Amino acid sequence: MSFKSKKLIIFVIFFLIFLFPSFSQADEYGEKRIFNVDQNYDALGRERIFAILVKVSQNAYFYIDEDYWGRLSSLKKEEVANYLRNLAQEFDTKIYPTLTFYFGSEPKPGIDKDERITVLIHPIISDGGGYFNSGDVYSRFQNPKSNEREMVYLNSQYIDKPKVKSFLAHEFMHLITVNQKDLLRKVTEEIWLNEARAEYAPTLLGYDDIYKGSNLETRVKDFLEDPTVSLTEWLDKKEDYGAVNLFIQYLVDHYGKKILVDSLQSSKTGIESLNYALEKNGFAKNFSQIFADWLITLLVNDCKVGERYCYLNKNLKDLRIVPTFYYLPRTETILSTYHLTPPWNLNWQRFIGGGSEVSLKFDGADSVEFEVPYLLCDFQNVCSVGFLVLDAEQKGELLLSQFNVKYSSLTTLPFIKSKICGFNGKEDSFSFSWKVTVEEKTQTELKNQLLARIAELQAEVDQLQAQLAALLAKRSQQGATPCRFENNLYYGIMNNSEVRCLQEFLKTQGIDIYPEGLVTGNFLSLTKLAVIRFQEKYTSEILVPLGLKRGTGYVGERTRAKIKQLINF
Repeated sequence: MSFKSKKLIIFVIFFLIFLFPSFSQADEYGEKRIFNVDQNYDALGRERIFAILVKVSQNAYFYIDEDYWGRLSSLKKEEVANYLRNLAQEFDTKIYPTLTFYFGSEPKPGIDKDERITVLIHPIISDGGGYFNSGDVYSRFQNPKSNEREMVYLNSQYIDKPKVKSFLAHEFMHLITVNQKDLLRKVTEEIWLNEARAEYAPTLLGYDDIYKGSNLETRVKDFLEDPTVSLTEWLDKKEDYGAVNLFIQYLVDHYGKKILVDSLQSSKTGIESLNYALEKNGFAKNFSQIFADWLITLLVNDCKVGERYCYLNKNLKDLRIVPTFYYLPRTETILSTYHLTPPWNLNWQRFIGGGSEVSLKFDGADSVEFEVPYLLCDFQNVCSVGFLVLDAEQKGELLLSQFNVKYSSLTTLPFIKSKICGFNGKEDSFSFSWKVTVEEKTQTELKNQLLARIAELQAEVDQLQAQLAALLAKRSQQGATPCRFENNLYYGIMNNSEVRCLQEFLKTQGIDIYPEGLVTGNFLSLTKLAVIRFQEKYTSEILVPLGLKRGTGYVGERTRAKIKQLINF
């Protein structure tokens, strides 16, 4: 054999070994390996770390950062090892079989020709539970920083926390997605929908059933801090995760898990994949219509407004956003507002006050297509949904006669619906504006309207008082404990029957006193504000004798006396 032939054979053997790491044996407990990590996530900004294999389960290798592991005491190592044993068992018996049953397999055996995935645990920046790098499923020829493994990364600081199961499920869902989309169908899922499916994984597995301390509770809090975000624009902020989580919760509530599965197991991505799955499963609605329903749900979350305008998940039954308020003077005036918004952004503008005639003119950028749902509510908080008719220039007008007599508020929810693909980061924003004109009728007309309205309100007061008396009589007949209001009530009291009685009473006082009307037994900010309004309504009887000019929200002797007087009226 010639020297050149020997060199060629050696090169081929070396090439094959390098290209196909499957020739190496399976990982063994206690062995140490070098891993590439994302320095943007690593708490110390490292690019490479040594890690030790501390647990081998049926479906996964669990490696832990050597530096982190070395700093632990012997006792702490035992504790961490025990947590990992439990996590490994949870992965083998619940996370892995459930997610692969619904959504399909991860790359298996994948680039490393190993049936197990790798879970690498290392210190990650504080607000990150874990992360996933799709580049790991490719060879180093395609991605020089690839670990050439099917793997996910978890934050070491959550190893002893219940939410670590949710984080592992989330990241493993990304691993399934890269197989179902990138490897099998040669397409890449849009980030927002990729994250949405991963966010739903803990709910599917039952980890969000206990709401307190769950991933779902965290996402709700994140979302409510800044709900005016785009569903499809991905800036990797916590509000983004909150938005996609709450959208996917609504979607599955009303259309089922099969929408997620079929949209994943298709060659389409993003909105187009959801529209495909909706049609495949026999639903007439498309993504745009569902998005509009979801916007209204976030505002009212009330099945009485419409069966599609509420969450069915019991943990989300009290979720509601607070819209941006605009007060319209009762005198003749013109109010203009200007906004910039990316596609599929969440916008709520509520108009209250106003004169007898109100005109709202909408004008959106004509380079895109808008949809403008609106919610019109009367003084009994009975609401109806409508859609503004727009012309080709994205202009439309809504005329409301006797606005300040018939309606308590008008809420608009405009969004851009024309872009349906190519969402993978920052999006361009487009303008829209409102021009609100308030006109007033003559004094005679206004006087007649007000007198008529006063008569209506008096009739409603009489009816409410009769209902309250009937309710109290019924409770007495049924042996229920009557509301006596013998104790002082104040902010912070939780799960209290007298607070529940107080809220029932405040609810009967109308939306001017207690617009939310929540009866929870918890004395929090909304109840305190309602008490303040009630105290200031009866200033001369409650506040003046105490030398006060403003309500306090503290239900003391004089406030309780007035409540009892009204109940016995």
